[in-house]
Amino acid sequence: MEVEPPYLFDGDEGLHPGLTVSRDADTAVTEIVVRGSWSRRMNLDVYAVMRKCMAEHPSAIIVDLRDLSDPQAASANMWLAAARAAASLRPAAQLVVSLPPTRQLASRLRRLGAVRYLPIFVTTAQARAAVTSRMPLTDRLHLSLLRPEPSSVGTAGNLVAVACEAWGLPAVEEPGRLVMAELTANAVEHARTDLAVTVSRCGTGIYLAVTDGDPRLPRLRDPDRLSADRRAESKGRGLWKVHNQASAWGARSARNGKVVWAMMRPSPPSPG
Repeated sequence: MEVEPPYLFDGDEGLHPGLTVSRDADTAVTEIVVRGSWSRRMNLDVYAVMRKCMAEHPSAIIVDLRDLSDPQAASANMWLAAARAAASLRPAAQLVVSLPPTRQLASRLRRLGAVRYLPIFVTTAQARAAVTSRMPLTDRLHLSLLRPEPSSVGTAGNLVAVACEAWGLPAVEEPGRLVMAELTANAVEHARTDLAVTVSRCGTGIYLAVTDGDPRLPRLRDPDRLSADRRAESKGRGLWKVHNQASAWGARSARNGKVVWAMMRPSPPSPG
């Protein structure tokens, strides 16, 4: 499973009805619930969901397979490939599954030696406790903005500055502040709900996320239409700034709204 940096807009359209995805803003742990009978369509949708989740570079991924019907254990190779892909991220993310030990799938994973790098837990609560117990609290800063105003944009940008100074990441501080400002300003203007802002360290880069209570996902506007309408241009440039500055970014539905996120990596050195 190759991990690429796409620009993602994750809605529920076309997704297998047995798949749900959520991410905890405080811990950056992604949870994927898989329900129903394993099929070719579900295989393709799980693959797409995994790629998108890993582009967002979670600290860990919990896959809940308790309600998956897979008597032939046909999905085993998917979970093995996903675990290897998560381990190949820099920094590495751990993938764990929640699965009753008596299932045929659990037996096959054990026979394949997967338990060495794909931990299996009986309950999702056990899986959560296991992954969160390994997380350093200093690698994540979180801020709640109640009834945000335009001044909240600067507050969110300051969180990026504090994080980058604490983690020794000056190369991503200015672009990170710019992107966080655009994400926050967009949420203040269009969502008009309470916001949650998160900055997480990912190796030499940072992950930025703004969570709001509006389920509508943002869209990049056609640049030709922007140039034809100055008023639209002034309101539509923000996401293009994010698009041009971030190494990957996207939006996805959340339980009570949405999350818009961006991954900031240092620019590669100039050749010569």
